[in-house]
Amino acid sequence: MTEDVAGRLAVTLDLDGVTDKTDFMERCVRALELPDWFGRNWDALADSLGDPSVWPAAAVEKGLLVVVTGWRTYAKARPDEWEIAQDVFTQAVDRTSALSVVLALGA
Repeated sequence: MTEDVAGRLAVTLDLDGVTDKTDFMERCVRALELPDWFGRNWDALADSLGDPSVWPAAAVEKGLLVVVTGWRTYAKARPDEWEIAQDVFTQAVDRTSALSVVLALGA
């Protein structure tokens, strides 16, 4: 499968130093510019990723590319939470054609 994501708004979700769900959700709030009423739980994240009306304004027409960096520490510290996060990303991408999430490898 090939998908052109070149025109999408790229947002970096930097998880460097994140070791728990609270920190993870706060990084999501900042990177994705989520509204004040965002619930900071897995269901709220899934809903927000799948709802272009809460994406950064430039992404509404272009689509959204979320580049997740620095995720390995969190994945090792909280493997169960990381598995849920990956499921949330996967389900949101499967439901929303204008959304892509990639995990960056490296330091």
